[in-house]
Amino acid sequence: MQGHQQAPAEGPGTRPAEALKRGSGSQLRGLLVFLGAAALVAALGSLVTLNNVNGWYASADKAPWTPPNWVFGPVWTALYLAMAVAAWLVWRREAVGSRQALTAYWAQLGLNLLWTPVFFGLYPVMGATALWLAFGIIVALAVAVAVTVLLFGPISRAAGLLMLPYLSWVVFASSLNLWAALYN
Repeated sequence: MQGHQQAPAEGPGTRPAEALKRGSGSQLRGLLVFLGAAALVAALGSLVTLNNVNGWYASADKAPWTPPNWVFGPVWTALYLAMAVAAWLVWRREAVGSRQALTAYWAQLGLNLLWTPVFFGLYPVMGATALWLAFGIIVALAVAVAVTVLLFGPISRAAGLLMLPYLSWVVFASSLNLWAALYN
């Protein structure tokens, strides 16, 4: 098979014949698609955040454990990069369960995209109701990320591990969202 690489299987969901069937050009394009999708979600979210972080959110009652605003950008950048690489590691395996794992990945990415405009963008219009809606979304996001981790792990241990900081951050962000909903 010219242009294709073979690598050892990485988990019980991967058969050796399935490992790394895609050529290097396809590998690069795949990585760029995952990085581009994560960058798009990050950019769309930041548009809503930037318009409101110095607005209503600046004077909102925040949890005592809320980090300074400057922390969020670098953390989210690292998380989006790790998420994209994790998805790419699963995609490139073409293993049993990859389609289901990537469906979970895209679902959590969609919930991630939905949370920001609900939390930041709808608060000026809906008040605390928007924060409670956002809390429901972020809880669903945490569940979707956990499912993604569980589905990624057997296909690529590295992919599953790369998603764990994101899961931790989403759970942490859930606590910040809950506080905001309770006290604003």
